[in-house]
Amino acid sequence: MIEYFFTCPYCWQRISVLLDAGLPRFEGIEDCEVCCNPIEIRAEMDNGVVVLFRATKAQ
Repeated sequence: MIEYFFTCPYCWQRISVLLDAGLPRFEGIEDCEVCCNPIEIRAEMDNGVVVLFRATKAQ
């Protein structure tokens, strides 16, 4: 597992998400641990390294 830190698109606090390093891609919705708003997360990994990460307000 990789703990990846990013900024919440709602409250601008620095938070983290756990990503499975064994998967090449992750797409899902996670709630902000500070403001509880839903965040749409898209990530791509290559050999256990995050090469693309996007966190946007969930529609």
